[in-house]
Amino acid sequence: MSFAVALLVLAPAPLQAEQSPGQVDTTQAETQVVPPPQFLEPETPIAKAVSAAMSPDLPDGLVLFYGKRAFAPIWFTENGLTENAHLAIAAMAAANEHALNPNNYDPLGFIKRSETSTSEQDWAQFDIDLSVQFLRYATHLSSGRVQPNAVNKALNLFPHRPEPAMLFENAEKSEDFSAFLDSLAPQSDNYARLKRRLAQFREKAAAGGFTTVPDGEVLKPGMTDPRLAVLKQRLIEEDIPGAADHTGEVYDGALVEAVKTFQEYHGLATDGVIGKNTLARLNIPLQDKLIQMELNMERRRWMRDDLGDFYVFSNLADQNLKVVRNGKTIHTAKVVVGKPYHATPVFSDTLEYVEINPFWNVPYSIATKEYLPKLKQNAGALSGKQIRVFQGDSEIAPTQIAWNSYSGGNFPFRLRQDPGDGNALGRIKFMFPNPFNIYIHDTPSKSLFSQAERAFSHGCIRVSNPFKLADVLLADSNVAPGHWQAIRDSGERTVVKPRVPIEVHLTYLTAWMNKDGSTHFRKDIYGRDKVLLEALRTAMTENL
Repeated sequence: MSFAVALLVLAPAPLQAEQSPGQVDTTQAETQVVPPPQFLEPETPIAKAVSAAMSPDLPDGLVLFYGKRAFAPIWFTENGLTENAHLAIAAMAAANEHALNPNNYDPLGFIKRSETSTSEQDWAQFDIDLSVQFLRYATHLSSGRVQPNAVNKALNLFPHRPEPAMLFENAEKSEDFSAFLDSLAPQSDNYARLKRRLAQFREKAAAGGFTTVPDGEVLKPGMTDPRLAVLKQRLIEEDIPGAADHTGEVYDGALVEAVKTFQEYHGLATDGVIGKNTLARLNIPLQDKLIQMELNMERRRWMRDDLGDFYVFSNLADQNLKVVRNGKTIHTAKVVVGKPYHATPVFSDTLEYVEINPFWNVPYSIATKEYLPKLKQNAGALSGKQIRVFQGDSEIAPTQIAWNSYSGGNFPFRLRQDPGDGNALGRIKFMFPNPFNIYIHDTPSKSLFSQAERAFSHGCIRVSNPFKLADVLLADSNVAPGHWQAIRDSGERTVVKPRVPIEVHLTYLTAWMNKDGSTHFRKDIYGRDKVLLEALRTAMTENL
């Protein structure tokens, strides 16, 4: 299914004719509401009706909260619906602002029921149903519509979902219920920026979307081309800086710089040449970009608001890394991530130590799938690679082993590469021990950092200029400049522990908005957008 078609899945159906999700009129319902039965003390008919309407399928915490209040209704009094009820229904009706589907929470259904309910049983069920839908809305908004690890085992994120009793207790205690509703959404600037940009792009889509740039020969700086006016218009539509400044009939100056900026925003080589890849990105339907932004708002809901005072943040889809301290980015670097067959997982951990001049303990899968076939053909295949063979603690000469007797199921050996320039880990690695055996390290293959797309590893993250990264992460060690490089040059294997906690966050984001207003989109290198989109399509009635 294409993203253009899939948009129909995420976009909410019209709530009613000529009415958008953000325009549900609860004022009319407030004036026409049929007064509910007399709201009295516990053990009254309405409280008994609420108690009788409790279903075994309800979340335990919600039943507990009702029990603590002797099953008195939450959302109405003898005077009708409470202000909190109107605000909750209005928030659910406007869920589309957060890339959630209002129809999942039935706000118009509650308005209609508030106008037609008459019996204690009707109102009791109304109250319970609104509580269930409010809990669903709060859960979706604060921690996502789906559980990441249930969607994809490579997403090792387990966002905290609201505990029902505590959610309703906090709602009841809040002095400003509108502020409480706002607090349910992620409180990070990253989420707020993407939410704002999604609204702006939706307005562009409603106005007709983006202009299509016709196919043609590869367009290079200095050329003339009848498509220049269309190209300029297309870049202006996406708010690319400088595009409007171009004049003349030659592809040069401001227009070339605007194309380079567009390429940067889309993770392409910034050469100003409009070839097949750049043209394809220019002509991605705006509806597809809306979906991409919606999917990444879901991902932001999985993430903590506060990632720490000092942390490493690597976006696998972007193939870049940054170090943030006290809210400021203090270092950036290009990285190489796992190829699609060896996709790097998403998780967070803590940096425990940095190893200079490390050994490389060859992973079992690489030893058996890549080196064993070579050793079966030539027992000297490891010669010149500084890779030794061990069985237990004993080293064995490769030429003394009958390699054809072994396979992936009975391989008893351990392969270890000595430190050195040819070591697969380079001269330094950054360790945050985890069940996936993933870490950040140097590499002898420096040329890969010059490529725009850098998914080439077996899963670990190779970083450019790793000793600059070491200087940044180990700055609290109070050593002289060049200290870590000197240890590297000595060849001595050295382990250094950071003196302050440093968190490491490996993420997967294919759309985001920076502080400078630039909006970035990345290729879905692991196909995780499509998997998440399908999960959101089917997660319409999940249990709370």
